[in-house]
Formats: sequence, C-alpha cells, structure tokens
Amino acid sequence: MRYARACFILGLVTVLLGGCKSPSASFFALGPDPSLASSGATRPVSVVIGPVTVPDMVDRPQIVTRVGDNEVAVNEFALWAQPLKGDIARVIAADLGALLNSQQVSVFDRAYDPLTVWHVRLDVMGFESVPGRDVTVDVQWAVRPPGKTRSVVGRSVAREIVSGPGFDPIVAAHDRALASVSRDIAAAVQASGFQ
Repeated sequence: MRYARACFILGLVTVLLGGCKSPSASFFALGPDPSLASSGATRPVSVVIGPVTVPDMVDRPQIVTRVGDNEVAVNEFALWAQPLKGDIARVIAADLGALLNSQQVSVFDRAYDPLTVWHVRLDVMGFESVPGRDVTVDVQWAVRPPGKTRSVVGRSVAREIVSGPGFDPIVAAHDRALASVSRDIAAAVQASGFQ
C-alpha cells in the first residue's frame, strides 16, 4: 500500500512539474525593405553608418512593447537576435545601399578613405511598438559629406500600422519605418552633392 501511494504521489508531482515547462524563446531580426528602388545614381558612393544610439528602455535583448500611456511590457520570450543598435545600423546600411545604388554602404569604417566616405550618425529617440496597432520610429540623423566637418542634420518620424497579432507583424512594421528613415537620409545625401 505504501509503495502504491508513493508511486501515485511521484506520478502526480511529475505531471504537475511537467505542466510548468517554460515557453521557448523566439528570436527576431529586423530586415531591409526589398521594395526599395535605386535612385538611378550612376556612380557608387561610400557610406558608413554609425554610431547608432537607442533609448535605454529598448536597448535590451527583449522586445519592449507599449501596453498603456505609462506602461510597457518587457517580453521575456520574444527576443532580438542581436543588439538593437547593430540591427538598426545593418538595416539602414542595406536600405541606403539599395536607394543609392551602391554596394559600398557599411557599418564598418576601417576600409574607407575619410576624404571619400559619407558618415551617417543615427540617434534613435523613440522605438515604440504597440501590439495590434502601430509602431513609431523617431530618429535624429546627421549626414557628413566626405572631407567636411559640417553635417546635414534631420529628423525622421515614421509610423507604420501593425498588420496582425504577434511579433512578426511588429518587426515587419519596424522594417517599413526604417525604410522611411532611409529614404530621408538618401535624399539628404543626394541633396548634399552626390550626383
């Protein structure tokens, strides 16, 4: 009888503990916008993206979403695949490469001559995600032409609708918002003397 009772309790504990399994984490990465068209530029331009700053609130592995005016959720099982500032730099570089028709847009500064490279600094002021509603990306940027000390500065605020539930639509909306920021930066490069 004792043996049967012990087996029953052990089995019950095993079932209860098995039901307490944590959900598995999902990892997300931002991506360039494949629909971006080239500006028709006839010569390649060298551009380096960086530094990039992001607000401390979102500078973490977890995806942070807004759930109220003064409340956010830090989603422990929805994670960025790499640090957000590096992912933003990579996506802006890819988007600018497409917009400027150049394969010489990078996040690495070492291989370029400072007299021929454009520098783009990004200060992300806001990176908001509201599930099921929209995302907002607010970026102050500075574009410094080659060999110059003065930068052309601007600010882009892009809002995109989230197309459905879950984190995939949130990340896709951020991709579109970053493409909008990239368009503004490409326009500044073109207006500053790149032909």
